Amino acid sequence: MEFSRGFRIFLRVCMWIGLAILYIPLILIVVNSFNQSKTFSFPPTGFTLEWWIAASHSAGALRALGTSVIAGVGATVVALLLGTMAAFAVQRYRFFGRQTISFLVVLPITFPGIVTGLALLASFTNILGPLGVGLGIATVIIGHATFCIVIVFNNVQARLRRLGTSLEEASADLGGTGWQTFRYVTFPSIRGALVAGALLAFALSFDEIVVTTFTAGPEVQTLPIWIFGNLFRPNQAPVVNVVAAVLTIVAIVPVWVSQRIAGDSVTSRV
Repeated sequence: MEFSRGFRIFLRVCMWIGLAILYIPLILIVVNSFNQSKTFSFPPTGFTLEWWIAASHSAGALRALGTSVIAGVGATVVALLLGTMAAFAVQRYRFFGRQTISFLVVLPITFPGIVTGLALLASFTNILGPLGVGLGIATVIIGHATFCIVIVFNNVQARLRRLGTSLEEASADLGGTGWQTFRYVTFPSIRGALVAGALLAFALSFDEIVVTTFTAGPEVQTLPIWIFGNLFRPNQAPVVNVVAAVLTIVAIVPVWVSQRIAGDSVTSRV
């Protein structure tokens, strides 16, 4: 389909406006992290690395960073295991209720975070509470895994759908066992999807705040919660800018890497 020159210009302008709305605020955060002023003022009054040095020595920020990494890695591992198994079950086997299971696996990503958080809080309080298990890092990991599973499931299912079953059937015809087929044929074919799904799941978990607020309890503080808690403290505003800038970079890198991996794996098969 060929569009007119005027319409192409209109689409290009809309694209740049959309990109500006998305990324100018992120650029301002990074710029403000080097601002001499202690406020969120713009333009910057001068250039300084003082706030970056202060952030690197902030015990609260570093502790929150470690908690976020632990929660992200834990949620990613759970999502990889459950999401991959669910994708194989739905894509490789035919059974009653298969479409329903696929729908139920994907559904949590559509729920508002506050609804998911409330539901998890009620479940943890009523089920784990009588057993003496309180809110903590384990409940945060479970909470994050509820939506990270969807990311892995979608990535692996899409890859399995494109691969088909011809290679696996050929391996079986040549005498390969189920484990050999998975190790030498299936796993190398879906490895890119697994890595991409894991990176996206970690990025999604790392900057989650709504579900974390309901499932963390009073003693667990992730980096997004630390940022929100210190956002309106005048003395902490510059450090918050630095931490937000770091969080932005950390969130961008996994998404970029996952896109490169997914793109390279597709190119290599073509």
